[in-house]
Parts: sequence; structure tokens; C-alpha cells
Amino acid sequence: MYLFLVHCNMGGGGVKPGTIVIKKYGNRRLYDTAGSRYVNLDDIAGFVRQGKDVQVVDAKTGQDLTRVTLTQVIMEDAKEKPTGLPLELLRQLVVASDEVRQEFVMWYLKSAFDAYQKVQDAVQSRLGEVQSAILSPMDMMKKFLGEAPPAQPRPQAEPELDGLRKRVAELEARLQKPAPRKRSRKKR
Repeated sequence: MYLFLVHCNMGGGGVKPGTIVIKKYGNRRLYDTAGSRYVNLDDIAGFVRQGKDVQVVDAKTGQDLTRVTLTQVIMEDAKEKPTGLPLELLRQLVVASDEVRQEFVMWYLKSAFDAYQKVQDAVQSRLGEVQSAILSPMDMMKKFLGEAPPAQPRPQAEPELDGLRKRVAELEARLQKPAPRKRSRKKR
């Protein structure tokens, strides 16, 4: 899953241009200030998946709630699919509630993401090789059937194939000619 968690600081620095600012109200409603509409966690997930920068702030205090909200997005996604972090790892994270836990989680997620990226790159590379292997016989077949560039002379050992090509060309030419009109004879 491609999720880039970016911590944006609201205090004095402002917001990067192009960032979608979402205000979170006390009643848990989320308001997209750029789109002037209320949104939900699925909408925020959609923004992130589209590669857009999203920042969620408390409407009253201005406190940055982006990390918490993106964590909620992940948790909601995990409810629907039994994937995500292993259960034993989650238990250990609950037990360890200090800075070491945060460092470990960041290391774990980065390692998992790097491994995922390596697998994706390997798959893309193999797909390219397979595509090349499939296209190579097709190119050979086209050359054999005479679809090669005209600069290459065809072997003369194919008189039957040449005869068929000539006959097809004659039939195509016949089909392209308009049919002759029949003249009607006038009776006297």
C-alpha cells in the first residue's frame, strides 16, 4: 500500500501549496476547506491514494491531527480486510508505550515498504522480459509471412505463397471496382 505519512507543522510555518487542509470539528466531522464540503475517512484515503498532500487540523486549536487521522484510515481499512500488521506485533506495541515503540514501528514500516517496493520492481522487470519473449516469435512470424520491410528481398522458394498473395490482391481489386450497370432496352 502506498501511504506517505507526512507531518506538517501548523505553528507559524503555514501549509505547503497544493495541500488539502481538512478541519476536524468537535463533533468528529471533517471539512475540506479546498472543496468547501464535508468529507469522510474514505474521501481522505482517496486524496492520499491520488498522491495529494493532506493535512488535518483541529478546527478550534489548529493542532495537527494528520497522523491520527491517517491511522484511522488504516484502521478502517483493516476492518474490511483481515490484513495489516500481525496480531502479535500489535500486542507488543500496546505493551511498549514509549519512544522505542515509535522508532520500532517506523523501522518496521519502512522495512516492509522497502521489501514491497523490491518485489514490485522485480515483478515489473519480469513482465517486461515475458512481453519481450512473447513479441519475439510474433516478429519472426510477421517476417516469415512477408510483412518485413520492403528493403529485405523475400526468398524465391515460396511460389505457392506468392501465387496466393497475387490471387488475394486480384480479388481485392475486383471488390473495389464499381459494379457495371445494366442498360435497359427500350421497346419500340
